[in-house]
Amino acid sequence: MLQQLLQQANFLELTLANPAFMAEERAAIADHTGVELWDTGVLVFTPLQTVPTEDIVLSSGIHGNETAPIELCNQLIHDILQQKIVLQQRLMFIFGNPPAMIEGTRFVTENLNRLFNGEYANPSVATNEERQRAAKLESYVQRFFQSGGRSRFHYDLHTAIRRSHHQRFAICPFRPEKPHLKQQLAFLNAAGVDAFLMHHEATTTFSYASSVKYQAEAFTVELGKVMPFGQNDLSQLAATREMLIRVISESEFPALTYQPENLVLYRVCRSLNKHFADFTFAFSNDLPNFTQFAKGEVLAYENNQPITAEYAGEAIVFPNAQVPIGQRAALCVIADDAITLA
Repeated sequence: MLQQLLQQANFLELTLANPAFMAEERAAIADHTGVELWDTGVLVFTPLQTVPTEDIVLSSGIHGNETAPIELCNQLIHDILQQKIVLQQRLMFIFGNPPAMIEGTRFVTENLNRLFNGEYANPSVATNEERQRAAKLESYVQRFFQSGGRSRFHYDLHTAIRRSHHQRFAICPFRPEKPHLKQQLAFLNAAGVDAFLMHHEATTTFSYASSVKYQAEAFTVELGKVMPFGQNDLSQLAATREMLIRVISESEFPALTYQPENLVLYRVCRSLNKHFADFTFAFSNDLPNFTQFAKGEVLAYENNQPITAEYAGEAIVFPNAQVPIGQRAALCVIADDAITLA
């Protein structure tokens, strides 16, 4: 498999052709970069002639229909294999859910991005392929981060189901004892991200698991709207591509100035969880993320009761009334420029 990859330089094609399993193999690009295939959709690069200072995970395809980040990462892999990009840092690529990528669906049985931080082993829920995949992906990230005392980064790349008033935004995992770094927000802002959501609670997302388990600087990064393979305008992600190339090919993390005037910080004030089957939103299905509401305005109905905005300017993100009972149906956020950063 790895020799085929070195010849064709198309990791996406190889992954989709082998969605269940690929055996572990090792090779090298010339004499400067080690290449390790750990499993289907899991590829690791290691510089051989320099001493890396960072371990970087770029994951995409955790939701199979979020294709732009997958195509972006596949381009980066192609350029590394073709020696157009020479790495200075250790780098892991993950295509998260190949079966869902083939089907063009968000997931096959269960939302993979709700199964990390040990949730895959919940004894009250029957196992399935997504739960098994989550367990494997966590083990691969642990293995990748355990190999040395380097700085750790994990950018979990997604696209959103609906349009957004912020085309590209990031979710910052909950970590109350450790403020997020201005350096990281400046880097993502230079990569085209202009809004940041500071989460208010522990979750079972991939980025949260890397943050809490391995103390990585980790983010869920939304890079536009869901589109099928081949229909993405990757020129819209030129700034993202440029900054990712910089962080993997430079000997030190890019030194950028934090410019608060160029971004918006949001604080998650609550989650709207679905408790009854009749849960429904009071707005149309095409309402963009970050649409603001007046205090007291009705957001949703459940069990014949209205759910209203608690704050002036409260905004909705990721609304999805079709989630299973017990899961989050939306995040409610408010802008807050007083959020503490390090």
